[in-house]
Amino acid sequence: MFIVLAGVLAIIGIVTAGYYFAVRPVALRIAVGPAGSDDLKVVHALSQAFVQAHSQIRLRPIPTEGATASAQMIAEGRADLAIVRGDLSVPKNVQAVATLRKNVAVLWVPPAMKGKKAGAKITKIAQLAGRRIGVIGRTPANVDLLKVILQQYGVDPNKIEVVQFPASEAADAIRNRKADAYLAAGPVNSKITSEAIAASTHDGKAPTFLPIDSAEAIAQNHPMYEASEIPAGAFGGSPDRPEDEVKTISFSHHIVARKDLSDTTVAAFTRQLFAIRQTVMSEFPLAAKIETPDTDKDAFIPVHPGAAAFVDGEEKTFLDRYSDFIWWGLMGLSAMGSIGAWFAGYLKKDERSNNSTLRERLLEMIATARRSDSAEELDQMQAEADNILRDTLQCFEHGAISEGALTSFNIALSQFHQAVADRKALLMITSQNLQRAGAALRVTGT
Repeated sequence: MFIVLAGVLAIIGIVTAGYYFAVRPVALRIAVGPAGSDDLKVVHALSQAFVQAHSQIRLRPIPTEGATASAQMIAEGRADLAIVRGDLSVPKNVQAVATLRKNVAVLWVPPAMKGKKAGAKITKIAQLAGRRIGVIGRTPANVDLLKVILQQYGVDPNKIEVVQFPASEAADAIRNRKADAYLAAGPVNSKITSEAIAASTHDGKAPTFLPIDSAEAIAQNHPMYEASEIPAGAFGGSPDRPEDEVKTISFSHHIVARKDLSDTTVAAFTRQLFAIRQTVMSEFPLAAKIETPDTDKDAFIPVHPGAAAFVDGEEKTFLDRYSDFIWWGLMGLSAMGSIGAWFAGYLKKDERSNNSTLRERLLEMIATARRSDSAEELDQMQAEADNILRDTLQCFEHGAISEGALTSFNIALSQFHQAVADRKALLMITSQNLQRAGAALRVTGT
């Protein structure tokens, strides 16, 4: 009974510990930057929303200098998740979990100002050769993006002058005509891009947007980019800016996870991310751009198996994940119980052997009692039988002998007592007869 109870309690303990281990909150470090960016604000909002929802996953934002630094941090194992830019070098040890947002490249030329002599009008990318191009943002990735576009149109990047402006200084630089054309990269609804284009508008004239007609060819040659379009009126204004749809290329900012991060953890994070997204959208509209990752096998950044399980509806339940462990655990407990029973029996083998010897002694005493000619000898065997009975009962209490063996012993003990009683009665009759015969002889002799 105690062994069964101990086994049941052990099973309950193992299942409880396994369930706690499976559902305990897990803190994930996520690298994101730069400081003050929309990406960092969204991650902070997600982190707070996870806590308020008592989610299984908790986020610990780690601010970095930008997407390049974030990628380096997760590559070195100092972060579990990171926000990386798709057109930069992506670490080999990461896989995609979600698409945070898609960015489009916007190329435009401000209109000529009144009272100033205008140069040759720029309407095509090929006409940018020999010009000064302003790039909004300090990241070298935007300059690399410009070079990819220029090379597609046969423009030597060495024959243009590139001037980079911080996002906070872009509007003033454009108003002061610091460049002939400008490039910005960000979401279609980017506030920075919209303000820069608004600064390019003057005297009621809107800037000229340069279409990237070879977007599909660029995407073929550079898989990190995709062919895309800028919708008419995407940047507001009257008339619309732009007036018509403009072809361009796009790239994504991805949420990535280390390959060695548990599939279960990543699946839980992905599930919570898309469940919380609606809550965060009211404060940060950028959260509406979060999309599921590309699960195709030929995706530029392979999807993490945990995220793929969520997207494909194949996420495993607690029993699915741990049924094998539970089954093997039960088998292990059964085996341990059998081994324990054998070991317990092995420890009591001497006790069983001794009791078997005592039982054999009791059977011998039955035959001896039937031949005994002395009441004193019978009394000694009776005392010895009492000791054998005491040892046998102790063996039974210790589990060394079974109930069947005890029954057999009781039969032998009853036979012994019967033999002693019969022999004593016979000895008494014999003694009485001898006494009568002796008395008769004494009478005859006198």
